[in-house]
Amino acid sequence: MINVNIDAAGIATLSWDMAGRSQNVLDAASCQMLCDLIDEAVEDAAVKAVLMTSAKQDFIAGGDLEWLLDTDDAGVLFERVMRLHRALRKLETCGKPVAMALPGSALGGGLEVALAGHYRVAADHPKARFGLPEVTLGLLPGGGGTQRLPRLIGIQKALPLLLEGKRLKAADALKAGILHAVVAPGSEQQAARAWLQEAVLAAPSGRAQQPWDVKGYKVPGGAVASPAVQQAIMAANAMVHAKTWGNYPAPRNILSCVYEGLITDIDTGLMTEARYFAQTVLSPEAKAMIRTLFFSMGEANKLAARPAGVPQQKYARVGVLGAGMMGAGIAYVAAKAGLQVVLVDRSQADADKGKAYSRALLEKQAARGQATPEQAETLLARISATTGYAQLAGCDIVIEAVFEDRALKASVTAQAEALLAPDAIFASNTSTLPISGLAEASARPANFIGLHFFSPVDKMPLVEVIVGKQTSDATLARALDLVKALGMTPIVVNDARGFYTSRVFSTYVLEGLAMLAEGVAPALIENAGLQAGMPVGPLALTDEVSSELIVKIDRQTRLDLGQAYRGRPGHQVAARMVELGRIGKKAGQGYYDYPEGGRKRLWPGLAGHFPRAAAQPDVAALVERLIAVQAVETVRCMEEGVLTTARDADVGAILGWGFPAFRGGPLSVVDRDGVAVFLARCERLAAAHGERFAPPALLRSMAASGKKFYGS
Repeated sequence: MINVNIDAAGIATLSWDMAGRSQNVLDAASCQMLCDLIDEAVEDAAVKAVLMTSAKQDFIAGGDLEWLLDTDDAGVLFERVMRLHRALRKLETCGKPVAMALPGSALGGGLEVALAGHYRVAADHPKARFGLPEVTLGLLPGGGGTQRLPRLIGIQKALPLLLEGKRLKAADALKAGILHAVVAPGSEQQAARAWLQEAVLAAPSGRAQQPWDVKGYKVPGGAVASPAVQQAIMAANAMVHAKTWGNYPAPRNILSCVYEGLITDIDTGLMTEARYFAQTVLSPEAKAMIRTLFFSMGEANKLAARPAGVPQQKYARVGVLGAGMMGAGIAYVAAKAGLQVVLVDRSQADADKGKAYSRALLEKQAARGQATPEQAETLLARISATTGYAQLAGCDIVIEAVFEDRALKASVTAQAEALLAPDAIFASNTSTLPISGLAEASARPANFIGLHFFSPVDKMPLVEVIVGKQTSDATLARALDLVKALGMTPIVVNDARGFYTSRVFSTYVLEGLAMLAEGVAPALIENAGLQAGMPVGPLALTDEVSSELIVKIDRQTRLDLGQAYRGRPGHQVAARMVELGRIGKKAGQGYYDYPEGGRKRLWPGLAGHFPRAAAQPDVAALVERLIAVQAVETVRCMEEGVLTTARDADVGAILGWGFPAFRGGPLSVVDRDGVAVFLARCERLAAAHGERFAPPALLRSMAASGKKFYGS
């Protein structure tokens, strides 16, 4: 787990190498061993210096979240953290020089352990990252990060790293003052050993000290009480509230740790951090975020939904039909993954324009120093832009991303399949049209599947994999292999109108439009969306997707379903806006005005078409509706078999349309409230606002049996 070697010079090397794991982590066993080894190294007179490193590619990945969540006892959590604090303080104050040789990434608890060393040297590995990303999982650093980092580099420099979870490359970590040196890979231990030998020779009877333990130490850039730091903390507090609306405990508690901890000595500060850490870990927000963003997403990325017994598909050549924004984005991510791409469109100019999308992205990356001209040309060389279907021969899969028109999709399906090998896959990127219906145009419907990418493809990591009625298990397995090869996260859903993401996403915008029809003030609706935790208010989001598209989909749904059609009040609002010619952002006018060169603003004319009610509802009531309408529709998707796992429901919601991460996902909302409580809420909302809130039979049966979506 941690191998120990003491050389003739008295340097004790502690090398992390946890068996059965790809990365080292801080768990019960490793923390126990680390504490014991620190005691031994400090007390052994033969040990003159300590070198800590890793035999694995990276140093320490952080804390083991399963261990973290195995207790609900704040006292137990507090003592676990304090034990590590005491051990690291013993190490850094023992007087013996301590060097950290970091072969790769040191993140979270890994960096916190490294910060307890007097010298940190890292290998110049291109994939290595250094930072404290705990906040992205709803946590705060619990290994001393909120206390040592600000004391090392200053409060103003530390706050963005703590509050945003930024991960720095080695060169940037060196520039920030987190590292002392960056050396060629493989020489980091040699460099650390050389520093230790010099330190021992320079002061054989002296004491190695951290800056904050030196008499007269001052925080770089100013103490908490200094005007500049006070201003920085106030600005950070305002920024956190503006971004989170108070929904996320972690960033708020990080600020408290820094403020309260740095007006005291470091030992008191570490106790402050331990208290806030235990409080944050036990918050429902942290538990929900860890479950969905770490465990569930990890399962999805490991292809938990992949049918067994199907050999892994290796991809070399991919075809993309349609070089518009979606097709161009798919071509880019495929080429970035090292695949050859055939990008087909009606005209050479359109095909070239699609390839130019990748060039524009690469130029932006080059301007930021993220790509070299050689890397850009290599990637672009993988994309062949053409009008000829003949180049599709030899493709392992073809992804259709043409306009949402059944006849057009049927035509390109037939043309492409005529050139493909019998076992090649044909996938549609449709976001609205049922896959089973589109597969009717295929000569081999077992090889037909939906791959719903999200826009912009290069930034949105989710792919909704849609299984048609005749899609084979082998096709599903091989399609999931492609998603993994692209470095994206898949969820698997069964075919239905709107699938899962488009269907539930639409309930959010339509509920906002329904509120407008009821006379709720537009600004109140938008603020309710933001306070609920959604990234954009429902009216602004409607402008992004366009009222015209909402009306078009509603019209097609009405035609397809006939008497079974059930509209929502929001559809009438969207139709009215289309009549007014205010279809959305692309037209320069919708629920908002979009003045050229200016900031968007709510259209004052809304009040004339949707008069405001004399009495306005409480914002909490609006937040409740906006979240409940998404959650109850997700339960319907589970009941109908569109979804088969809570994992895919919650991961898809957060990654697909920005459902609030602190809530964990729509089904996490139901479990957190309690199924019986959520059932009662739906009944109350249905009585007040209509059948769209009516609880499904599945919800009633679960409430009666005491079942939950995550365990019993």
